[in-house]
Amino acid sequence: MKVLQEKIRQENFYEEDEFLQRLLKQYMDTELFSYADKQLKNFGQRAAGPIDERARHTDRDGQPRLEQYNKFGEEVSRVWVNEGYRQTVKETYETGIVGYVHKDIPEIARKGSYTYSFAQGYVLSQAEPGFYCPVTLTMATAYLLDHYADEDLKEAFLPHVLATGDTELYEGATFLTERQGGSDVGANVVEAVQDGDHYHLYGEKYFASNAGMCGVAMVLARMEDAPEGSRGLSLFLVPWEGNNLRIRRLKDKLGVRAVPSAEVEFTGAKAYLVGEADRGFYYMMEALNLSRICNAVASLGIMRRSYTEALHYAEGRNAFGRRLVDFPMIQQSLRELRVKLEKETTAVFDMIQLYEKVTESEATKEEEVLNRLLIAIMKKESAEQSIDFAHEAIEMHGGNGYIEDFVTPRLLRDAQVLTVWEGTANILALELLRLVNKYEAHTLFVGMLREKAEGSMKTQIDAMEERLLNFSNLQQVEQELEAKSLMKDMAWLYEDVVYEQL
Repeated sequence: MKVLQEKIRQENFYEEDEFLQRLLKQYMDTELFSYADKQLKNFGQRAAGPIDERARHTDRDGQPRLEQYNKFGEEVSRVWVNEGYRQTVKETYETGIVGYVHKDIPEIARKGSYTYSFAQGYVLSQAEPGFYCPVTLTMATAYLLDHYADEDLKEAFLPHVLATGDTELYEGATFLTERQGGSDVGANVVEAVQDGDHYHLYGEKYFASNAGMCGVAMVLARMEDAPEGSRGLSLFLVPWEGNNLRIRRLKDKLGVRAVPSAEVEFTGAKAYLVGEADRGFYYMMEALNLSRICNAVASLGIMRRSYTEALHYAEGRNAFGRRLVDFPMIQQSLRELRVKLEKETTAVFDMIQLYEKVTESEATKEEEVLNRLLIAIMKKESAEQSIDFAHEAIEMHGGNGYIEDFVTPRLLRDAQVLTVWEGTANILALELLRLVNKYEAHTLFVGMLREKAEGSMKTQIDAMEERLLNFSNLQQVEQELEAKSLMKDMAWLYEDVVYEQL
């Protein structure tokens, strides 16, 4: 496929992205695309303008602060955020980035789609991937409430989580991580004690993002006498305001400084059980798959911004009597970035189409397995590429790329967390092992590639089939040692196949 050529003005993150427009036109029906195209043009201009300016201010001078006590010495555990951040909250949620996945868009009297929401997230992440984190958590909260909560909980809380300016907004949060467990969620010990029709939670969550800003948090906790491990975890909805919650401290993070991440203590916080008591871990893993797609979308946003910053700088910078962009080595670097960006964006949005099918309960069991596999490999690949792209943008700028006056240092700092959030490469590799060994996901992957390739790329697919078959027959230790490199090759082949057919 011929790579599109473009000149970047950095004035509208959507309108200047012809490739994204092309993908959305392919994946949306005419009515939804017409609406989304108009809205994204408006949002793309705000993201490249005021939202980007606020993001810079928040990162440098306006980071969240913990107000532990009020003027009377009473503990309040309140998080202060600057007014620009609050304006970004208002503008972003009123676009329906969360709400219109679950409720009708008034102008067209129908729901939006995850494809539209992820396109908004891609545009937003070019300005502020740190702010897309609270949006992601709110999307996950909405998913959990909509799919698993009883009608009373839905009626009380879901309209606020889905707010688009029509009612008070409750941002969401998902609190999993505890000090002793980390990625080993089954080691969690936060306790839930029943009190009539509700519960009280006791314990600590060690890395709780959007603390102090969320209206509700979805929390994994263990009921009295529940079994050990992940099977003993239940899912609870915890209202934030005035609810026996204490913020010990805010985390001093390398990047994504816009989002307040905290150590939170539950000292009898009132909580409501969501769904079946023994299914909490399963529910949260379903939400985690959604969050992993958001993570991949945020990575794409950083990749796109890194590329456009590199191109813009190369077009305007002179060295040795020529523009940087006129040097063959620079042209080669930019082209490689461009091709990889287009391939990865194509693959992620192709993956999103399968996710849409799964969430609409129209997928087969095999497609559900394939969905989990694609999410794992693309989350890993996109997060790692976001770091590589930010590095390349810095190198294109030379010394200027290392100076905080430019956006490039923030891109690199923000990219680094995306390899950690929602599962490290090691955790994702274990997901590959589980899907291959339990569900034969490798055969589903090869079958999908052959179907999408329509007879082309046979040699590459045959080689991957042989490698995956050999992998499936290895001992677990050998599988663990090979899994991460295999996932990268799987991601690249998937990208090549879907890009070739675009």
